[in-house]
Amino acid sequence: MAGHISEFSWVGSKTNLVDQININNIKHISLGRFGGNSVAGQYKNEDGCLIWTDDKQDWEFVVLLDAHNSAKSAELVLKQFSMSKDEIQNILSLPYEQTLKRLEGTVLRMFQDEKFIEDCRKVKGETACLIVLRKDKYLWWFSIGDCISYLFHPELAKLGQYQINQRQFYEWVGQVNTFEQIVPCYSRGIRELRKGMNRILLTTDGLVECPNEPYSNPKDIFNDMKDHQLNEGIMALLITIKENNVRDSTTIISWDVNISIDVTNPSDK
Repeated sequence: MAGHISEFSWVGSKTNLVDQININNIKHISLGRFGGNSVAGQYKNEDGCLIWTDDKQDWEFVVLLDAHNSAKSAELVLKQFSMSKDEIQNILSLPYEQTLKRLEGTVLRMFQDEKFIEDCRKVKGETACLIVLRKDKYLWWFSIGDCISYLFHPELAKLGQYQINQRQFYEWVGQVNTFEQIVPCYSRGIRELRKGMNRILLTTDGLVECPNEPYSNPKDIFNDMKDHQLNEGIMALLITIKENNVRDSTTIISWDVNISIDVTNPSDK
């Protein structure tokens, strides 16, 4: 596998960041975390994430987790990705058309592994899980539950299009496990990025379920981010929800991708 890969993994049970806003960078990817307000009743953080990217910026692979009842299920999913790291990163190093064909099957096998399912039965609580890969001009996503991903680009914004996946309730991995069913429930898709600068943003639901709902409409997230660099924009979002006394922890991951090659357009354009 060519090239050096930067890696970051975190779960809120290790560092809860209650009452604290924290902004980090993993290469060109920005990570913003806020553990929620203690005055609103928050005392723990059950979010988690995994970020991998290669030094050549050929791809970014991100897993975002929002656990329920304890962070143990998020820890278990991160452990499973760590155990499958070599296999997944080898797939990510392939030409994009091969990567996009093979990745879903690999993730499904990982979640349907008998040992993993047995471990899920023993864990306290369950987690939503959003997996996003950007490779070449394509964005691939695999979603279990209610974490949210957005694609911000001026052409799409003019048409009122911001969100990538639809939130799905009553889907989890863990003690309650959608992958223990005969037919597992999840959603996935592939999107072509637009020419020019694309901003990808993933978030747990604290951002959109904040009191006074400053960000229940994706357009408001787009507007508050568009005139800022990544770190500044994420800081603005997190300060807003902190000032609105959000209880739930919020984790935001965002990065920019500039596409210079041709993309799909209508025949009469």
